[in-house]
Amino acid sequence: MTLPDHFAEHAQRHALNDEFHARPPVPLESPQLISYLAMHHDGCEPGAALQHLIALGKLLGQPIDAEGSHRLIDFGSFQLRWELHNEFSSYTFFRSVARGEGLDHSTSALAAAPQAWLQSLPGKLIVATHVELRSAAEVTPDSVMDKLSPTGTAMVGAQVADGAAWVFTDFLFEEGFSRFLVIDVSLTRRQAGRTVQRLVEIETYRLMALLAFPVAKGVGQMLGASERALADLMDRTGTARSPDDERSVLADLTSLAAEVEHSVARTTFRFGAARAYHSLVMQRIAELREQRIIGLPTFHEFMERRLLPAMHTCETMARRQEDLSSRVARNSQLLRTRVEVELERQNQELLAQMNRRAKLQLHLQETVEGLSVVAITYYASQLVQYMAKGVKHYIEPFTPEGLTAAAIPIIAGLVAFSMHRMRKHLAAADGGH
Repeated sequence: MTLPDHFAEHAQRHALNDEFHARPPVPLESPQLISYLAMHHDGCEPGAALQHLIALGKLLGQPIDAEGSHRLIDFGSFQLRWELHNEFSSYTFFRSVARGEGLDHSTSALAAAPQAWLQSLPGKLIVATHVELRSAAEVTPDSVMDKLSPTGTAMVGAQVADGAAWVFTDFLFEEGFSRFLVIDVSLTRRQAGRTVQRLVEIETYRLMALLAFPVAKGVGQMLGASERALADLMDRTGTARSPDDERSVLADLTSLAAEVEHSVARTTFRFGAARAYHSLVMQRIAELREQRIIGLPTFHEFMERRLLPAMHTCETMARRQEDLSSRVARNSQLLRTRVEVELERQNQELLAQMNRRAKLQLHLQETVEGLSVVAITYYASQLVQYMAKGVKHYIEPFTPEGLTAAAIPIIAGLVAFSMHRMRKHLAAADGGH
């Protein structure tokens, strides 16, 4: 039954399904030489890795699409698998060889690739490893074990895929490369491809996870100094006796908080990536389905002994950093509260002083108003006197002085009443606002 035409498909439906099936293991058949490089995108322009891959296609006459994040290209003399990740690009070279060829490490899969192109890979090398896939007819586990030291502590090994293969490595660099030996006992071609893919991913994610370890050591030094500085600031907080002292401590706390938050912002991604990479390492090891080889540590044991302590250090530094950030913020808030309480107290004192000044101004205003009534009454009575003198012949037997004396209380009462009405009106208008 086909999909009905009236269904409206999500724009990313096919892309998501293709991504789900992307990056399948390359089927391999022993003997096979595999070389793997991972280039960290440190200072690279976006798309530089893909453009460099396209240049290889042009050089070898194999057109390569300019889209996508992974490719498997058969150049005839070798196969190349390219993958683009968030932080790095990986290049896996596959080269089939004749039985017995390269057993002395005289050649590798990289020998078939153009050397000038290899030397100009964009980015910085973070992982370089060789994997030899050999049949049990070429190399036997006993021959490998015979070459080990009596204790075998330098080698890591296990039977994998339910005993279908043996894997050996020491995780050390020889001429810049780590090496894995996979002895094929009864692997199918797809099992061999999955085994090799898991091994190079273990090596890649191991080193990518360890990128956080130097960061953790640097953070540890910063945390020690910052924790001592925080303790000193708390001592200063307890001995602060004035608002200026408290504001000085608060300024220093703010500077310390900015420093800690800068460190958190700078390291959060790296510590989070380390957790993710470590989880992938342990997941890939679990997928190997290891069986112990007597005398040798398994991959799981080796990672627990060598990688896990570094990851615990990173986790501890991340927790300490977050804890310090919380403590600084909490102490800053407490001190800021003290400063705000002191400011509120000062504001209350200022308001009280303003209230006292307002009362004094009111008393002064009332005094001035009383004087104003006297002054207005005096001048108004003079006007009455002048007017009475002008008509003294018409007001007899009253005299101008008598009329002035009689008018004085009336004028004073009218002036006082008018000022009282005006003050009441202004008070009502101010209360309305």
